[in-house]
Amino acid sequence: MLSKVLPGELPGALLTVLLTGVVAGLVTGCKAQSDEAVVMPPPPEVEVAEVLAEPVTLWESFTGRVAAPDTVDLRPRVSGYIDEVAFEEGELVQAGELLFQIDPRPYQAREQAARAELALASSQLELARSEAGRGKTLLESRAISREEYDQRNAAFMSARARVQAAEAALDTARLDLQYTRVTAPVSGRAGRALVTRGNLANADQSLLTTLVSVDPLHVYFEADEKSAFNSQQLLASGQPQSVRISLADEDSGRYQGELDFVDNHLNPETGTLQYRAVLANPEGRIRPGQFARVEMPVAELDEALLVKRQAVLTDQDRRYVYVVDANNQVTPRPVKTGHQVDDLLVIREGLESGDLVIVNGVQKVFGAGMKVDPQLVNMRNPALVNEVAAVARELSR
Repeated sequence: MLSKVLPGELPGALLTVLLTGVVAGLVTGCKAQSDEAVVMPPPPEVEVAEVLAEPVTLWESFTGRVAAPDTVDLRPRVSGYIDEVAFEEGELVQAGELLFQIDPRPYQAREQAARAELALASSQLELARSEAGRGKTLLESRAISREEYDQRNAAFMSARARVQAAEAALDTARLDLQYTRVTAPVSGRAGRALVTRGNLANADQSLLTTLVSVDPLHVYFEADEKSAFNSQQLLASGQPQSVRISLADEDSGRYQGELDFVDNHLNPETGTLQYRAVLANPEGRIRPGQFARVEMPVAELDEALLVKRQAVLTDQDRRYVYVVDANNQVTPRPVKTGHQVDDLLVIREGLESGDLVIVNGVQKVFGAGMKVDPQLVNMRNPALVNEVAAVARELSR
């Protein structure tokens, strides 16, 4: 039989067993908590890409200004009062289109007078020719003297000269009449009408309006001496050299132009060389005088190392990238960068073809030697590798 044990009277052996169990439980709990505390988090995921090695064309950007190949200050060739302004100010006009009409009536009268003078001179010429012909016959029969014959011949020559003068006067009168129609000498955009209807325009003095050609346009820009020297190697091939042109607040390289002129000397004051590009403008949207940004190729590299621009970090005056090795450990690598090609940077020193560089997630890296979980992406198109992997996973299901 079991003996009755009163409260507070537990046997020593039982008490020892209970205390041992409690201590063991406490020790086990502490050990479990200690094991949980030492569990390390998984390495952070970062996107890495292999350094690209491919031929590239290097471009430099310059500030330029749009100019019209033809700029005309339109002045009348004859004087007169303006009868009509036949164009819309600021609109496009075609070569030969009527812009101003000068009162033609005085010039029509002059043309009629010149025509009448020519008719009179022509009739006198016919009479003098007839007299000279008869004089020759009479001279042969000795009916008139040699002196009279010479007089008739001189009269004939004088009448012929008067006819020529009358023809010239008629041509001048016709030209003056034509000049009362002031037409556009070139196709382009007309400016403001500076002489309006009813006002007097003086020949070769009064400025009627200005015209600027708009298609094509010229873009002038200046390159520094180093860029100019480098670009000469590309221009020496003799092939047409294209440039990319953008205007204010527009995407880079929106328009395509072609170099057609390089100055024959550098500006000694600025140390720059002037270039000119031809830019098509069929709709006339671009206007002379606008600022432009011109991107010109200055060199071609057979092989260049390229990395994403966001992969290159800056620490004071040095630049570096994070390289992931075969053990997935991170190492900062100092680099020297060159030109930008789209969203990639040319690496001149510090990397080799095949290196894996962190292109996304650099904020998760806290120092050299840290382990990461690299996710391979494409350097030029980071989403490409992920899309290929997703398609592969779908096909494997």
